[in-house]
Amino acid sequence: MEPEIKKELMEDLERFVKRREYYKKVGKAWKRGYLLYGPPGTGKSSLIAAMANYLKFDIYDLELANLHSNSALRSLLVSTGNRSILVIEDIDCSVDLQDRKVRYGGSDPKLTLSGLLNFIDGLWSSCGDERIIVFTTNHKDKLDPALLRPGRMDMHINMSYCTPKGFRLLASNYLSIHDHHQLFGEIDELMQGERRWKKMR
Repeated sequence: MEPEIKKELMEDLERFVKRREYYKKVGKAWKRGYLLYGPPGTGKSSLIAAMANYLKFDIYDLELANLHSNSALRSLLVSTGNRSILVIEDIDCSVDLQDRKVRYGGSDPKLTLSGLLNFIDGLWSSCGDERIIVFTTNHKDKLDPALLRPGRMDMHINMSYCTPKGFRLLASNYLSIHDHHQLFGEIDELMQGERRWKKMR
């Protein structure tokens, strides 16, 4: 992650946890939504763990594929605690994103995007405090615009492949290499060549 994006995210998280009185004053649910998007293997799951560690929040990893009805989703969301991060990874593969209508199977409505959004906006938001929800996807373009609007996904973070600047930060953090290293030039060329190759695919 680029240092500028990391700084922006940390400031956003800090601002969120310090605004209890603001949310109470304006009558809004004390929640925040983040969309992490980008190709596989770029650190989306690691970033979620880092966010939870930074805030000392619990993580609830929600597997929508294991839920078959809106009532099951409701029961699961109600059981989550305050100061928590609700994670739905690969949201584009987890639920029918084009289906906003309630579909019935037996006596219980099947899980739909509409049901998911309604519970997040309503019941889940109103029954607790300091809630963060994170969606991840490899294909942002496949997501329904209703999912992306402010109030649901407030901050969109592009998790791209490592850049030379990002690599230098990793070298500084993990290897204590703070100055120019003789291999940095060669590594920069390799990364630039890799990015050009990916664009040509």
